[in-house]
Amino acid sequence: MGMSTDPTVRYERNGPVATVTMNRPRYRNAQNSAMTYALDDAFQRAAGDDGVGVVVLAGAGEHFSAGHDIGTPGRDTHLPYPRRAGLWWDHCGKSGADSRFARESEVYLGMCRRWRELPKPVIASVQGACVAGGLMLAWVCDLIVASDDAFFADPVVRMGVPGVEYFAHPWVMPPRVAKEFLYTGDRMSARRAYEIGMVNRVVPRAELAPGTHELALRIAAMPRMGLALAKRAVNQAEDLQGLHSGLDAAFALHHLAHAHNAETGDGPLGGMDIEAMKAKERGA
Repeated sequence: MGMSTDPTVRYERNGPVATVTMNRPRYRNAQNSAMTYALDDAFQRAAGDDGVGVVVLAGAGEHFSAGHDIGTPGRDTHLPYPRRAGLWWDHCGKSGADSRFARESEVYLGMCRRWRELPKPVIASVQGACVAGGLMLAWVCDLIVASDDAFFADPVVRMGVPGVEYFAHPWVMPPRVAKEFLYTGDRMSARRAYEIGMVNRVVPRAELAPGTHELALRIAAMPRMGLALAKRAVNQAEDLQGLHSGLDAAFALHHLAHAHNAETGDGPLGGMDIEAMKAKERGA
């Protein structure tokens, strides 16, 4: 069976709203490097288009995103891509932490920081699974609208890793909630996410796309410079509360975990693959 020729990311503009859609529905929009760089292209396009006032980030199919690609036929961790998020060297041809740190600094933590600074409001439109790397994409958005069937989870502690690379947990939810979220790996419902302030709105599944678009249109009617400065002001406040330095500290712990796993067990993911993670979630 040949690889799909469909684009990994779709870009559509409807008036002042640009919709960026992850397009690997067969794999629950698992994020490979091709998708990461296609997302970056789309965000750059929206940022540079004076006709775009607001960006919506969505996922095709039943799920927003099941996270990083750890086992689909399109997994492409071995391929080189041009550096965009930083000046660290390319990961290809390296080994151990020399490779893992270089790649994840670029495609995970670096890209998320880059997208958080897009000077236009970005709304995540979330349905179904928003897991691990999917959380990172939703969290860099300014607002999150979730369907009533959406759920959120960061189960990577099962890999012996402290959490995803963009470790915003203590800023998007209260610390004790963040600890339970990580310690159990359990799913958090859209309603619970709304109650703790991680999600702005919860709507019926059929109303997700139109409801998100309506909110985007309301925001797009505001002055562009005012929106950009308001976004910068709130982002700066989060950084003064320790977000930027906290991400760096947690990223170092994340890579300590990878190195420990690689040295003591079956690879940097603690021997976990897609099937093993599913079995753990079922309690097997």
